[in-house]
Amino acid sequence: MRRPPYLPFLNGPLTLAPGLKPIAPEAWLAPDTEAHVLAEKRAVMREHRGEVYGACEGSEMAALELASAVHAVAGSSQGVWTSALEAAASVVSDDLCVLMKDAQGLWRLEAASLCAPTFWRLSDKLGEPLGGLHGPVPGANPGMVGRIHRMFDAVQPGQVLERFNWTVQPGAARYTPDQTPFKKMAAGLPLAGSLDALWLRVERQTISKLPVSGAVVFTIRVAIDPLKAALVDAAHTAAFRSAWDGIDPVLAGYKGWPHYQRLVRAALASLD
Repeated sequence: MRRPPYLPFLNGPLTLAPGLKPIAPEAWLAPDTEAHVLAEKRAVMREHRGEVYGACEGSEMAALELASAVHAVAGSSQGVWTSALEAAASVVSDDLCVLMKDAQGLWRLEAASLCAPTFWRLSDKLGEPLGGLHGPVPGANPGMVGRIHRMFDAVQPGQVLERFNWTVQPGAARYTPDQTPFKKMAAGLPLAGSLDALWLRVERQTISKLPVSGAVVFTIRVAIDPLKAALVDAAHTAAFRSAWDGIDPVLAGYKGWPHYQRLVRAALASLD
């Protein structure tokens, strides 16, 4: 059992703040901490293509530019793919999203390969501006959306910004467009063995800008590890408890945390 590569709860409770920090450009996609899921990802790409891939008219050149950047880091594509974006997505665990500015100055999701969605469907978001992408998030509009829009405008080619999002889930499923199965599963699980039933799901997200098309690239790398692998000592357990308890209740409700509350409490109690 590995130690999870990302432990964002050590930095405190989740908030709506973007929390983006610059990283070295060479750390954009490498090393790929989740390379072990690539075979699984490629299977999802083929079996669920209509659900995990989409592209709007006019996004082709930006997708080709992104694909070239990905292949320069991760090598040539694995297998035969219908689109350049899918070929690029086949060699990295990260999901790849392309956002472009429309004639009204709005950033829209124009193309994506999305194989590990954390409870959203590409078909519901493709072509949407930032306001539509973040519409369900409590308190997102207009404040947070405006901040993200300004950040998209300001980021320069060669810069890479990184942030983390996280949650817990019962089971290790990665392709999760709907949270309902997790909620039902959590309701039926016994409190005994809660620590073994819960998994830490972390999204490592990056934002960068392509130099030729000017499109913004949003990558999402999902790391899923047993929660017990993250709670390795008293300090980590205390940090997790503080982060779990310290979240705004409205945000916790949006993330579905009340459905896992009894399991998390039992898991933490087992470590006391």
